[in-house]
Amino acid sequence: MEPTAARGSLAGLLGIWGVTRAALLLCVLKVVVFPGPDVTSDVSVIYRGWYDVLVTGTFPQDDVTWQYPPAAALAVLSPAVLPFLEYATAFFVLALVADAAALALLLRGARGTGRSRRGAWLWVAAVPLLGPTVYARYDVMVTAVAVAALLAAGRHPRLAGALMAFGALLKVWPALLLLAVRRRVAWVSAAVTGVAAAGLFAVLMPGAFAFLGFQRDRGTEVESLGSLVFHVARHHGWDGEVLLNYGSVEFLGPYVSWVSTGALFLTGAALAWLVLWRLLATRFAPHTAADAAFTAVLLFTVTSRVISPQYMVWLVGTAAVCLCFRESRMGRPAALVLAACPVTMLEFPVWFGHVVASDALGITLLTIRNGLLVAASLLAARALWRATVPARREIPSAAGPSWAERTTVPS
Repeated sequence: MEPTAARGSLAGLLGIWGVTRAALLLCVLKVVVFPGPDVTSDVSVIYRGWYDVLVTGTFPQDDVTWQYPPAAALAVLSPAVLPFLEYATAFFVLALVADAAALALLLRGARGTGRSRRGAWLWVAAVPLLGPTVYARYDVMVTAVAVAALLAAGRHPRLAGALMAFGALLKVWPALLLLAVRRRVAWVSAAVTGVAAAGLFAVLMPGAFAFLGFQRDRGTEVESLGSLVFHVARHHGWDGEVLLNYGSVEFLGPYVSWVSTGALFLTGAALAWLVLWRLLATRFAPHTAADAAFTAVLLFTVTSRVISPQYMVWLVGTAAVCLCFRESRMGRPAALVLAACPVTMLEFPVWFGHVVASDALGITLLTIRNGLLVAASLLAARALWRATVPARREIPSAAGPSWAERTTVPS
């Protein structure tokens, strides 16, 4: 009975994946018109414009909206492998392929003792709840690489390190996964891969690292945690404005730089906490690397000056890897991330106009979504610390056992 039930469960999972992904494709191909602004214009206009520059052998170094590390060029150029399709259509098909690859990896990661298909189910359920934005950005491709890296960390540390470095060159954040890796060979592999690939891009294509200056100059994006200050302040006389700036809709005006600096400070504090955790943690289980990676990505997402909807794909992917392990402590944080997905779709693209207007509906949606992510971050950090860092009473004294510990009481 059990094998039959397992096959039925797998068939149901794959069936739901097929139906929901077909719906996403119909939306990005505009067979079905999704409410809100057109999320596909990033691909058909911005990515396509970058493609035309990249094929000439240089990066779009004069375009401030190019804010990605050099390997992002591979994602933008990837539709060239399907020359029989129009650029945007080919990109959407490849996003679907990356989605399928992530699911296949999670199903493989569910095999064996102590493993579970909960991660695959989370991926299948959460991705469509984010709406068509998932297929209209290249983040799903990066997330597939990150999922592969985390699942390889236990048995294939060299491969994991190389994948993490490659992911970092695609979109920076997979570098956070290295904080969760204990084995030195993974760090060495990451360093070698990263330096070699970055050097190759720098030599072959001018402007490979122009994105660093563009990222530095970003402000506070209207969906970030810090933006709530200005959404509320607009109702109390704040005279700033909301404009398209550096490729995203941001607040500009008095005190924005203060909030942006505060976000950078919180990010630094998150990094310091993660380093402290890494120094003090002594109890490591097979799921610890995934739990730590998910926690790191959560902390950096919440404290960022920008929380774009596609960032949720990172959280879903890393949370899904955690749930591949039955003993993972990240069940509740993962559930909160899942709950945040439909709210994210409502704030963008469905009711993004309300967010930009800072009206009651827009502020409510952002407060709920960002509140869920803050709660998930705190719960994840607490669970990770408690599971891996020994309490003070568990740390043996250098002077040896105390008098009470040496004394035995007869029964």
